[in-house]
Amino acid sequence: QVQLVESGGGLVQAGGSLRLSCVASGRTFSMYAMGWFRQAPGKEREFVAAISGSGTSTYYADSVKGRFTNSRDNAKNTVYLQMNSLKPEDTAVYYCAQSEYRMVVAGSFHYWGQGTQVTVAA
Repeated sequence: QVQLVESGGGLVQAGGSLRLSCVASGRTFSMYAMGWFRQAPGKEREFVAAISGSGTSTYYADSVKGRFTNSRDNAKNTVYLQMNSLKPEDTAVYYCAQSEYRMVVAGSFHYWGQGTQVTVAA
């Protein structure tokens, strides 16, 4: 049974930084790509970033490119999202998700964490 547990959310001023973590359990972590998604109040959930099982390939939404960094430590079964230069529009619940594949494939993220709130004050 796959379990994903996010942490690291909180309240930060605009321009500040946060690092989200997601610890996975239930199957061999390095075999599966991981993704980060977010959902702001009244909006659809949107893609933020994703990383392949090996960590060699990363992908970002245009809105976060250059500010967010997705990484993973397969020895710790953990994926990270380093968020710098945060903006009020980054405010959302952030979810990590695990794919069914080692490479990043759109629509393949079927396991989800409970989410962690990120609030960026202007």
